[in-house]
Amino acid sequence: MLEKLTTEKRNDSTMKLDQLSTKEVLQLMNKEDRKVPDAVEAALPEIEAAVKQVIATFRSGGRLIYTGAGTSGRLGILDAVECPPTFSTPDDMVQGLLAGGMSAFRKAKEGAEDDPDLGAQELEEIGLSAKDTVIGIAASGRTPYVIGALDYAKALGAATVSIACNKGAAISKHAKITIEVETGPEVLTGSTRLKAGTAQKLVLNMISTASMVGVGKVYKNLMVDVKPTNDKLQERAKRIIMEATGADYVAAETVLGQADGQVKTAIVMLLLDIPKEEAEAKLHDAGGFVRTAIKA
Repeated sequence: MLEKLTTEKRNDSTMKLDQLSTKEVLQLMNKEDRKVPDAVEAALPEIEAAVKQVIATFRSGGRLIYTGAGTSGRLGILDAVECPPTFSTPDDMVQGLLAGGMSAFRKAKEGAEDDPDLGAQELEEIGLSAKDTVIGIAASGRTPYVIGALDYAKALGAATVSIACNKGAAISKHAKITIEVETGPEVLTGSTRLKAGTAQKLVLNMISTASMVGVGKVYKNLMVDVKPTNDKLQERAKRIIMEATGADYVAAETVLGQADGQVKTAIVMLLLDIPKEEAEAKLHDAGGFVRTAIKA
C-alpha cells in the first residue's frame, strides 16, 4: 500500500545523497523545495473552497479544528496557537489536535496515529458540534486517526476538509472538501516532514490568514486585531496605528491607551476623530471591518 504513494517513492535525483558534499545536498534540497509552491498553486480552487467554508463557520460562531498525527498534527497546532496573538481570537476558536496528545508534540507517539477511535474521541472531548469545521491533515493521506476524526465530524454534521500530499488519498473519501497537494518523492525517501510538510504549512497559512481577512481581522495589509501582550507586540500595535492613520508615535501610543489596547478601535478613533465608545459602535455595526466602519 505505502509503495503506491508518491510521498513514499524514491527520488531519482537523490539516489547518491550520501555521496554528495554538504553544499550539493543543500542545493539539491533547495531545488526540490522550489517544486512545492507550484504544487500548492494547482490546489488553489480547493483551498479557496476550504477558506470560504471556514469564514462561514466563524461567522456562525463555530470553530476551526485541525487534526493530524506526527508532523501534520504539529503543523496544525503551530498554525492554531498563532491565531490568538495575531488576530485576538478566543483560545478555542482555532484548535489543533495531535494523535497522542500534546505530549506527542515533543516526543513522537507513532502508534497513536493507527487508532481511528482516538481521532473521534478527541473531537468528542472538545465538544465538537455541527457549527464547527474539522480539517484533517495527513501527508500520506491514509492516517486512521484522521479518518476517524473526519468520520465523527461528518456524522455530527460538522464541515469537513482533508489535506493530503498524494492524489487519490484515502482521507479524501471522508471529507466534503478535499485538498490534494502532490509534492512527489522526498529528498530523503519517506521523510514527509520535508516537501510534504512545507506544502502543508503553506496551505495552513493560506487557510487561517485568508479566513481572518474574511472576518475583518485585517485592514489593508495590517494585522489590526493584534493582541499587544508583550513589549514587541505593543510596539507593533503602535506602528500599525501609525501606518493606518498617518499619526505620529506619541499620538498612536496615546490613542492605543485610550482604546484599552484595541488597535482597530484606535484606528477608527483617529481616522474619524471620535471617542472610543462611538468607534466601538461603528466597528460592531460593520461586523468588525475597519474599512466598512470608516466609510459608514
